[in-house]
Amino acid sequence: MAGDTPSLLDETVPKITEGFITSRINSVQASFADNSPDPDNPLENAESLQDQLESLPYLCRFKYESCSLFIINIMEPLLQAYTARSRLPASGDAAELSVIEGQIAWMVHIIAAILKIRQTVGCSQDSQELFDAELAARVLQLINITDTGVHAQRYQEISKQRLDRAILIFVQNFRRSYVGDQAMHASKLYARLSELLGLTDHLVLLNVIVGKIATNLKCYAECEDVIDHTLSLFQELASGYMTGKLLLKLESTKFIIANHSRENFPFLEEYRCVRSRTNFYYILGCLVFMEDGPVKFRSFMEPLLQVAVNLEASADAAFRTDVVKYAFTGLMRDLRGIAMATNSRRTYGLLFDWLYPSRMPLLLRAISLLTDEPEVTTPLLKFMSEFVLNKAQRLTFDSSSPNGILLFREISKLIVAYGSRILLLPNGTNIYRSKYKGIWISLTVLSRALCGNYVNFGVFELYGDRALADALDISLKMTLSIPLSDILTFKKLSKAYYGYMEVLFNNHITINSVLNLDTSTFVHIVTSLESGLKGLDTGISTQCASAIDSLAAFYFNNITAGDNPPSPAALNLARHIGELPSLFPQILKSLFEIIIFEDAGNQWSLSRPILSLIMISEQMFSDLRAQILASQPLDQQQRLSQCFDKLMTDVTRSLEPKNRDRFTQNLTTFRHDFRAK
Repeated sequence: MAGDTPSLLDETVPKITEGFITSRINSVQASFADNSPDPDNPLENAESLQDQLESLPYLCRFKYESCSLFIINIMEPLLQAYTARSRLPASGDAAELSVIEGQIAWMVHIIAAILKIRQTVGCSQDSQELFDAELAARVLQLINITDTGVHAQRYQEISKQRLDRAILIFVQNFRRSYVGDQAMHASKLYARLSELLGLTDHLVLLNVIVGKIATNLKCYAECEDVIDHTLSLFQELASGYMTGKLLLKLESTKFIIANHSRENFPFLEEYRCVRSRTNFYYILGCLVFMEDGPVKFRSFMEPLLQVAVNLEASADAAFRTDVVKYAFTGLMRDLRGIAMATNSRRTYGLLFDWLYPSRMPLLLRAISLLTDEPEVTTPLLKFMSEFVLNKAQRLTFDSSSPNGILLFREISKLIVAYGSRILLLPNGTNIYRSKYKGIWISLTVLSRALCGNYVNFGVFELYGDRALADALDISLKMTLSIPLSDILTFKKLSKAYYGYMEVLFNNHITINSVLNLDTSTFVHIVTSLESGLKGLDTGISTQCASAIDSLAAFYFNNITAGDNPPSPAALNLARHIGELPSLFPQILKSLFEIIIFEDAGNQWSLSRPILSLIMISEQMFSDLRAQILASQPLDQQQRLSQCFDKLMTDVTRSLEPKNRDRFTQNLTTFRHDFRAK
């Protein structure tokens, strides 16, 4: 607006803002007639809440001084009423208290939304910090009230849960703006918070936040949603480098690390919060591993050790009881969280030494006794899946250490024990839950171990150790027990199956029991790779292309171009292809059809097996070329024939990397020219 003419926005925006805030407060009276869950209530629907509050921060900050004053004038009487109610007996008017909690929850969400956005248009950074401090102080003051007096007996109430969720969202937004690395740039805010609440710096504030986290984890045993929100905030604090280090200085954090038993945190006992255990122990693991020292780690693991020792002392028959099953699955979930937190050789070594060899027999015993109980086997296998994953090169043992081999032997025992028993069980009504889920996690465990690069697999055959052969054998039997239609139907099963096949064909084809199978079974497996190629999932298509390339390259190097007497594996492969000579031509045809007629996003990957298959037999390629040309219009055939001629320009009869790259470039040009009108 030019000149000094007052803008209509100056007058209108505050009215819109105040009208919206008032309407939210008034809406509570109507919606809180009964204190029961309501998915349509914005206070319980994150998406609806975000839609309503998305533009509000910008409107509020347009005239921030008047807007913050308006909010404080609503908030103060509500806080006074809520504080007064905390001192009254619990038998008071519960409906009225629910309404007050609902109104405060709306105000906390509004303040959280405002503090999420830091915008300096219209007022200086310093004055903006002061207004932020005024609003934040009201919510931080509320944290002390929510868990005192009568309010400390209301954790089952829906309105109390809504309020605590709102507080967690406020803390998350406020932390991102003003706690940790940002604190050094917020001196005005902390000066004002010090005057209002005695919170002199971000360390004191952090202590208040962690205190609230600890209270929620202690008191909300049966509300999974609040537990998840609380752990999300705790994880955010622990994963920041600076805030993580600061957390370790706080007494409230030290208490959680030293007392992480179910007596102190009852949600660990609640079945509905069972998934939260892994996240809880992941966070604690991150904090414990920030500081060096096996002594501190062993002290932290003491409650888990007690659980393990008690389980080991249980009779076999007791493993069928709910108490033992729950204790064991809880231990597996806790250990998986700690394993997820090990991101270095040092921290992984601490957990490995704690687990091996003393605790491993317990895992083998449980999977052997309870194979038919997926609620037990799934957490166990998922823990192993994390434990064997060599992320960030954490599974790096000394050159003289046998630990990699010893670990694989334990994996083999578990997979063989599970696989040999699961195959004998009848198919239940829910076959995915009873069988397929355990099988795909087993395949993931084995795939990760086979390509983790911490085991020299040649050692097993050299010393006559059956660990590798038995693991490969039982895993193949598990995959062959599942119809291909089911493999393609269940997405997680499909990913695990094709990931396993890629590892098998790429890394273990010479000692691979796939080539020792009868021809019909071998063809079934290779045909499943062709089905994966044609699927819509690019990741799976790439894995299948890689597996086929390894198979074709093995054939080319050992049979087509091999000088030495062929190995037993090569003889087996030659026998399979001899019995079904159409196998390779069919796969090559499918690959060309994908390249020519589809818009595949993984052409580089698809080009690899195409060259390997062409190298096996020039006749196979010539026949396919004639077949494709014959299917095209007559007036296009000469031009398309020239495209095929150019495809093999400067390509020699080898699978050297440079030759492969040249072919890939030619294939890109071929595809472009072939599709040109």
